[in-house]
Amino acid sequence: MKNLKRTIWGIVLVIAAVILALNSFGLINFDLFFDGWWTLFIIIPSFVGLIQDRNKSGSVFGLCIGILLLLSAQEIISWDMIWKIAFPLVIAIVGLKMIFSSFKKDKTDRIIKEIKKEGKNLQQGTAVFCGTEMDFDNVVFEGADLTAVFGGIDCDLRNAIIDRDCVIKVCCAFGGIDILVPDNVKIVTNTTSVFGGVEVIKNNNSSATHTIYIEGLCTFGGVDIK
Repeated sequence: MKNLKRTIWGIVLVIAAVILALNSFGLINFDLFFDGWWTLFIIIPSFVGLIQDRNKSGSVFGLCIGILLLLSAQEIISWDMIWKIAFPLVIAIVGLKMIFSSFKKDKTDRIIKEIKKEGKNLQQGTAVFCGTEMDFDNVVFEGADLTAVFGGIDCDLRNAIIDRDCVIKVCCAFGGIDILVPDNVKIVTNTTSVFGGVEVIKNNNSSATHTIYIEGLCTFGGVDIK
């Protein structure tokens, strides 16, 4: 999937280069910087996320907003119309997200309640305008709550002792979280992304006995599970 994103951006750059070259030789007359050209930096990443990401709500929202802004820049629709469409669009996406994520949410809630009944808590990790490393070598991992705001967190679980299903709650705003997981677990994501995303680089192990659930919010940031 990572190669797919790189390939799509490569195709876009090649097309732009061809258009510039043809314009230079006078073979075509195409204005690469048309009204609203900047919306492509919203539309293209959202389109890639729609193909790539498991959680598509943020990509759908970004794609719709990008298209609306492009139509406004082309004076096809007005700014007033954008606001009239955008608000119900946000409500509809949130509603659909709640419907389709309810089962996973129930599962993670049960896991967290079981941990609290045992007198344990999720490990806390916070990075605000800084970087934080969390290493769980030879430590029993129960779960974590990770927050990165204009910062980054590296959470290394490769040598952690995972003997039950776990939950990792993430909140990523203008930052990044890298979660390194062992080969013997399955990853299930249930996140909301707005101009951000979660990418599972490591392939899931179909024979895994335990699952790590990743849930939370990514806004102008990203979470990589590898």
